[in-house]
Amino acid sequence: MTQPNNRPLILAVDDEASNLQLLRQILQDHYRLLFAKDGARALELARQERPDLVLLDVMMPGMSGYEVCASLKSNQDTAAIPVIFVTALTDTADELEGFEAGAVDYITKPVSPPIVRARVRTHLSLVRMEELRATRLEIVQRLGLAAEYKDNETGLHVIRMSHFSRILGIAAGMSEAEADDLLHAAPMHDVGKIGIPDRILQKPGPLDPDEWKVMQSHVTIGAEIIGEHEGGMLALAAQIALTHHEKYDGSGYPNGLRGEDIPLVGRIVAIADVFDALTSKRPYKKAWTEDEALTFLREQKGRHFDPALVDLFLEQMPAVRAVQQRWAEA
Repeated sequence: MTQPNNRPLILAVDDEASNLQLLRQILQDHYRLLFAKDGARALELARQERPDLVLLDVMMPGMSGYEVCASLKSNQDTAAIPVIFVTALTDTADELEGFEAGAVDYITKPVSPPIVRARVRTHLSLVRMEELRATRLEIVQRLGLAAEYKDNETGLHVIRMSHFSRILGIAAGMSEAEADDLLHAAPMHDVGKIGIPDRILQKPGPLDPDEWKVMQSHVTIGAEIIGEHEGGMLALAAQIALTHHEKYDGSGYPNGLRGEDIPLVGRIVAIADVFDALTSKRPYKKAWTEDEALTFLREQKGRHFDPALVDLFLEQMPAVRAVQQRWAEA
């Protein structure tokens, strides 16, 4: 049986047939190829075939390469396709115009086969890395939702509290990249609930001491599910899972950490998680009003919550309300 051809697909665009033939000779052993001799045909093929990369001439009759690139980037279906200009134009201003149109690289004519192959390989690798990153993020988020569905059918809690966490992280001095990692890791905070029996997790009344001990184990179960990682988002997620039920006065679990011995992300998620839980309707309780929930946060400053972080959270309420409106329960 013939195996499917999974080699990357490259679209080469040039009004000169000889240039297209040269690119064919350079790339055909490692890639599938499409060819177009004008901008309109290039856009048609890009929409139909979704190539992994476009090699694009600049000086063409009709639409210029700059116009083709700008059109690709303005269409959500083709915007992510990397574009490399292959052109005889060598002026710095020409390169700048190409990058402003959305290109990722510039190869000058006459082309060098090793350079063409190296640039194509590099940018396809970057695309693959981004796909892997996006896939990993999707898995992390959905695993967090899987735990949430056990006692909250909409799964919106993890979305809201994750955005609350990001908002508070920025207010606490995190960089945009650090806050984004927090946003993406926070959905895993209660993944350990997967290991808690439904008879306990969904019990309508108070838990007895033995049941409460089992319930508390979800934090260590969560950290074990996520695993040990030297760094990155998953390491952050494991830290959050293990510490978001610690309390500022040392009365939390599982390790009774106190004050700033609790990692910053654990202190942030504790506030975000509790605030959303309080203001959300559950089968066993009515939703608290915003004033009631904020009063609770103020009362618990220095006890359950980091006082400085509570103050910062209160200052961010306009952004918090915007998140609540966007992901409101039906």
